[in-house]
Amino acid sequence: MKLKDRAKKIYGLLLAEYPGAKTELDFSNPLQLLVATILSAQCTDKRVNIVTARLFKKYGSAAAFAKADTGTLEQEIRSTGFFRNKARNIIACCKEIDRKYGGKVPSSMDELTGLPGIGRKTANVILGNVFGIPGIVVDTHVIRLSGRIGLTEETDPVKIEFDLMKIVGRNDRTMFSHLLVFHGRSICKARNPACYMCKIEKICSYTRKTKTP
Repeated sequence: MKLKDRAKKIYGLLLAEYPGAKTELDFSNPLQLLVATILSAQCTDKRVNIVTARLFKKYGSAAAFAKADTGTLEQEIRSTGFFRNKARNIIACCKEIDRKYGGKVPSSMDELTGLPGIGRKTANVILGNVFGIPGIVVDTHVIRLSGRIGLTEETDPVKIEFDLMKIVGRNDRTMFSHLLVFHGRSICKARNPACYMCKIEKICSYTRKTKTP
């Protein structure tokens, strides 16, 4: 089966299994999703949502984040991990958004990745979930599953993104990413994948498949 056909089959099977797949980060505008995505690095969405519930009440705009005291913001996001780098990136990014874009989060890949601390993963999260511009979001789950399933041999996130873009239909890319994340969290886990419960087991390339307990 050609890779495009496999990707299409996988998409259909996983969509039937997780029809409501979407980002689990809480947000009500582009800036909130940008900040939440920065905080989500090496942190669970559940923890991020707990932190941002308070954070977004205090900082309601890019200008507010830009003026935040670094030490205070560090303590407010401390439980998400890597809080010093995250605080620095949020403040620097929001200063640029406020200065260059009038406080509005830009809506193109080049503009987003030109912001401090924003890579292609975060940019694709924002583009796909806010602006309706499809993109492959390569997080740890997508890296793991795309390799296990046999859709790419790359390990570099950007190379994985471009490999998947070649075989996943443009309009399906954001949802395809969500589906891999949901499947990675519930079935295809890093240490103990539940292959015996997997809906795509028959077309998966994983060689160390687990059996029914």
